[in-house]
Amino acid sequence: MKTHVKACVVGGGAVGASIAYHLAKAGWKDVVLLERDELTSGSTWHAAGLLPLFNMSYATTHIHDYSVKFYKTLEEETGLNAGFSVVGNLRMAQTKERMDEYMLYGTTAESVGVPFEKLTPAQIKERWPLIRTEDLEGAIYHPTDGYINPADVTMAMAKGARQRGVEIIRKRQVDSYEWTGTEWIVRGTVMVEVGGNLVPSEETFEIHAEHVVTATGNHAQRTAKLLGIKIPAIPVEHQFIVTDVDPALQAYRAAGNPEHPVIRDADAQSYVREERGGWILGVYEKNAPARFEYGVPDSFRADLFQLDLERIEDQYMAMIHRLPSCENSGLKDDFNGPICYTPDGNPLVGPAPGLRNMWLAEGFSFGITAAGGTGYYMAQMMVEGEAEIDMASLDPKRYGSWMTTEFAARKNEECYDHVYILHHPDEERPAARPLRTAPAYDRQKALGAQFGFVNGWERPNYYGPLDAPDNFDHDGRSFRRGTWWKYAVEEAKAIREGVGLIDATAFTKHVVKGPGATAFLDWFTCNKLPKIGRINLTYALTDAGTTRTEYTIVRNGEDSYYLVSAGAWTDYDADFLRKAAEDKAGEFGYIEIQNVTSQWGVFAIAGPKSRDVLKKIIKDADPDTALSNKRFPWLSAQQIELGMCPVNAIRVAYTGELGWELHHPIEMQNYLWDLILEAGKEHGLKLVGARAQNWLRQEKSYRAFGNELGRDATPAEADLPRFIDLTKEFNGKAAMEAKGIRAKCVTVLIDGPDDADPWGREALLLDGKKIGRLTSGGYSVHFEKQIGMGYVPPELAVVGQKLQVRMLGELWNAEVVEDSPYDPSNANIRVNG
Repeated sequence: MKTHVKACVVGGGAVGASIAYHLAKAGWKDVVLLERDELTSGSTWHAAGLLPLFNMSYATTHIHDYSVKFYKTLEEETGLNAGFSVVGNLRMAQTKERMDEYMLYGTTAESVGVPFEKLTPAQIKERWPLIRTEDLEGAIYHPTDGYINPADVTMAMAKGARQRGVEIIRKRQVDSYEWTGTEWIVRGTVMVEVGGNLVPSEETFEIHAEHVVTATGNHAQRTAKLLGIKIPAIPVEHQFIVTDVDPALQAYRAAGNPEHPVIRDADAQSYVREERGGWILGVYEKNAPARFEYGVPDSFRADLFQLDLERIEDQYMAMIHRLPSCENSGLKDDFNGPICYTPDGNPLVGPAPGLRNMWLAEGFSFGITAAGGTGYYMAQMMVEGEAEIDMASLDPKRYGSWMTTEFAARKNEECYDHVYILHHPDEERPAARPLRTAPAYDRQKALGAQFGFVNGWERPNYYGPLDAPDNFDHDGRSFRRGTWWKYAVEEAKAIREGVGLIDATAFTKHVVKGPGATAFLDWFTCNKLPKIGRINLTYALTDAGTTRTEYTIVRNGEDSYYLVSAGAWTDYDADFLRKAAEDKAGEFGYIEIQNVTSQWGVFAIAGPKSRDVLKKIIKDADPDTALSNKRFPWLSAQQIELGMCPVNAIRVAYTGELGWELHHPIEMQNYLWDLILEAGKEHGLKLVGARAQNWLRQEKSYRAFGNELGRDATPAEADLPRFIDLTKEFNGKAAMEAKGIRAKCVTVLIDGPDDADPWGREALLLDGKKIGRLTSGGYSVHFEKQIGMGYVPPELAVVGQKLQVRMLGELWNAEVVEDSPYDPSNANIRVNG
């Protein structure tokens, strides 16, 4: 056994085998994989092996697409048949709304290049006559996927890894990880079989590794304890049953017909596929419990739980309804095993929080589908420094240190029973909420706030009617314009025409100070640093030259700075900032980093009348001039007093109107809230949520991190030259320049349907050919039409360029407009008073 390696992969399921294979393929010669039992002995062995391409996530769709293509090549390379049955995937819809969901997904698939067909009930019946179709609206069909034998594909990847020099060692349990500052020391125990149990022997081992990857599946909680971190990956029970033969199916196949596709009846929370003349039924029912919340018992190996048929009775009857011929097929076999989940259903893929050269690949609820692509993109991150797609949405640090076992378990159960619900883009899931609330939460709720969930925080999405029932938001969701739409329109108009107040407390906030702070931030970000009392918008780049984080930097002193970034990414930003500062402290001097997110609340007041409201409550020797351009210019910051509340005020507005961000001590939030609302009465102040703000920022072409800004595009490609200072050296500069402009960010106005807006997942086309994709979308109250932002080839990023956007399966005309189509000269933001 090798004792000194480049990378040690811990976990021998499909994901671990794929990572080891792809690291070796990418050129790393010394790679070892450790498995505590046998390869595939975790969830891999009892997985149904489905390969669903359907996914609303751009990154996850890429991962699944790579897997499906990659698995088809394994037999030629390794000589092992991976057991891939390319039968296709038929996803049926019982309602028009479900078909809307499929059409929204379809444009995501189109933007990635995943083929699909839209089928009518008659077309389904013609191809597969055993399926009952009279109560269907239609279906979406993927011809290129199907199902695979999980053990076979894992063994094929393992053989491919061995052929490339990977050492795979079974019966090795990791007991500790120690970071020396330059490498990891992985220590563990050799496991042995005793009476059918797997137990530790007296023999131990030690491996020194530059990098470690954990792909420990159901054992993620043990891994978290060993590493001293939190990992919200906890298994949930998943049941599927196998029927005996179906004579009608046998006759259908005997007549020379091809195998049925994987049949997904989403409205019945189940999938069905053929299995040796019978059927496999898998379900995603309600009340499936989380298991192993504090770790997998030592006695649990390739084991199963007791079946709970009562829990899946409705889904079983739904299968008989959809495939009447199976009614008399007896039950042949059953499975109820653990499958790991995360609170949002996406895996945790990327660097571990707070640790160096430690990589997580945990929480795979669709592990067989994701294994191939995860290995490919993980290897890119580790070997090349960044993946070719933006992997931020899968980063383990999207869940911060506030996350607990109870939160993860309850959200994972919710995620399981939400697999087949309608995934509205305006969906908000209720489990484990409210959890993180700012002081004004109760006041906002009493005033009709309908909340969204952002990094655990409750943030108003919009303000509905005061007497709205508890299910108001839930029942009004849609793939088109939900019941919230008219409220967001009025909120957006209020900011354009009067004044609105937005709660932005969830913003991430850091203080960076110390003798090395200025030199560090100058290197860390691509824009000039502001002067004292001023602010700048800037970007921290990856080593690959792409956008890692967007910051608003307020300079409080010579070596003291206040950084504001996106609220959804607090730990993601904090980890990156701290590690970068540690790396450069020896060069620049002492740098102190403080995460002050929970110490400061933020209200954003914006609109033509915002100055008038603040004048009524500001305490100053000359209130009439305190907020004027002369005393408080645009893009500056000052400490002011509003009533008795000290406020760090920043003259900036994400909405593109005259406005201020009011950063205040969190314990004074309710006082300040009441003060502003009282002062705003005579000016018609309106409470505004995040959805209206999102529309308004698109009218100004303000890029958003996680949408237009990410690790797959540079700030130059985001078309932000005014925020890039090429006269200085900064991290990622050379890589950014070397990449050039591969695609360019544009704003488009769309002549769309009367009842729907884009969501930022749609394909952009020219002459019927896909040429780009939207990254944001919504409605413009100023132009009274749909608006969006996205990426196109540089030669098409020209004002006046005619394009098309696919929405709900149809093409709609769009036109590239100038950057900041609303108030391009920023006259409204700079207005004096």
